[in-house]
This record gives sequence, structure tokens and C-alpha cells, in this order.
Amino acid sequence: MNLINKERLDAVTAAAQASERLRMNYNYHEDLEAPAQRLLNALEPGTLLPIHRHHHSAETYILLRGKMDVVYYNDQKEETERVTLDPLQGNYGVHIPIGQWHTLEVLESGSVLFEIKEGPYTPLAEGDILE
Repeated sequence: MNLINKERLDAVTAAAQASERLRMNYNYHEDLEAPAQRLLNALEPGTLLPIHRHHHSAETYILLRGKMDVVYYNDQKEETERVTLDPLQGNYGVHIPIGQWHTLEVLESGSVLFEIKEGPYTPLAEGDILE
């Protein structure tokens, strides 16, 4: 059984804290070709996530614990919207449409998202990162 519980969140958080990138995934999909990518994504303050977009899939984030901002941008790299996810305040998640420029700013150590997007996994292309 792949139970999502405190022990699982603690383990993926410990791996993120030990990682140079300050983040770590725990995948529930069998491989990168799976038609649905489902994963825990543990992120620590200071992790660097470029402003990016996905042309092949929308994304849904559900914050299981912690606190973070989801930030939307336009093509001119101007911030257009910001929302704070914080389950203790009743803001649990967000759905990011296909092609929407976005990033995350992690505000609290131990933050873990459950992330869902269509597969297969597609690395970000050069034009999908807003420099």
C-alpha cells in the first residue's frame, strides 16, 4: 500500500533537506511515460524554481503541509497574480492552466505538495523558461 501519511511526508522532506536542490519527489506513477504523473513534491525555502510553463499539460497542486506562494506571470515577466497556499488557513491548492507562466516560492520548511499532471513527463524546453 502506498499510504500518504506523516512518515511518508517526513521521509521525502528529509530527502529534500539533504538535497542540493532543496527539493525531492516521491513518484506514484510507475515511469516517466505514464499518462498521469502523480507525485509528492517536497520543497524547502531557498529552492530555485524558474518561472516556467507547460505546453502539454495543466498542473494541479494540493498542499498537504507547509506554506508557499504560487505566482503567475505574463509574457513580459510581470507578476499578474499571487496566492498563498496554507492548509491551516483553508487554502489547499491550485489548478494551473496549460501554458500559464508560474513559479513557487516556498515559505515554510517541511512543505509538501501532491502534484498531478498529464504524462508522459516532458522536460522544460528552452522556450518554456522565462529568462
